[in-house]
Amino acid sequence: MKDPLSTTFSALADPTRRAILAHLADGEANVTDLAKPFLREMSLPAVTKHLKVLENAGLIQKTVDAQWRTCSLSPAPLQEASGWIEQYRQLWEESFDRLEDYLKEIQNPKKRKGKVHARKTK
Repeated sequence: MKDPLSTTFSALADPTRRAILAHLADGEANVTDLAKPFLREMSLPAVTKHLKVLENAGLIQKTVDAQWRTCSLSPAPLQEASGWIEQYRQLWEESFDRLEDYLKEIQNPKKRKGKVHARKTK
């Protein structure tokens, strides 16, 4: 069994599923409306399979009201994924800041000569 974060990223790996989530970011929608943009490229059962993957990952909820099946976003898995990514974003930003400082240091010949001279005098 996959951990929840792996399941979330696996579901997000497909562009069709990301497009469905983008549509749901505007509010809930029924399955028919969610499927419309994709029906030229795939069948309704294929879209339904994508919805099932999103539902199994906990990214969407489906509710049934008579003959209508409405979908809405479930933010918790996206928040968890965002939190995980945020940790690494901070690490990368710190690394880039250090790299930027280093590049400025080696590109400024006056500072560089001063540091070399300071080392020789010790």
